Amino acid sequence: MIQRIQSIYLLCATLFSGGLIFVFNLWTAQSAKIVAAVDLINHESLLIKTIFFSYLLSALLSVSAIFLFKNRQLQFVLGRLNMLLNFYLLGMLLYVSLTLSGEAAVSEKGIGMFIPIIVIVLLALANKAIKKDEDLVKSADRLR
Repeated sequence: MIQRIQSIYLLCATLFSGGLIFVFNLWTAQSAKIVAAVDLINHESLLIKTIFFSYLLSALLSVSAIFLFKNRQLQFVLGRLNMLLNFYLLGMLLYVSLTLSGEAAVSEKGIGMFIPIIVIVLLALANKAIKKDEDLVKSADRLR
């Protein structure tokens, strides 16, 4: 059952939250230093380390939801939990980007800041497909 459309959505969410954070930069500081996900783990702030681990936890939740295709209710709940985690992650990224030092000068936000939004959309599409499958199974049970 890995060939279902929600599995494709969940796999894309995993690739975005677990893989693309290492490709795209999150923001550029005033000192022209590009901040990527690899730089977050070595940062002294616990808040910024939380952002990195939230990305990885989001990827882990998406992967685990792929292999729970026999338990659609738990798969749906993990999708919702992952959406909440990505909303938290988006809020933390917005907070950190708005409180960057040197905002009077130019400080650019990178495309990595939009990864949680894309992941939330993919998870919503996956949950919609999971709900559709659950409704189809329930309707087939009513016919028996």
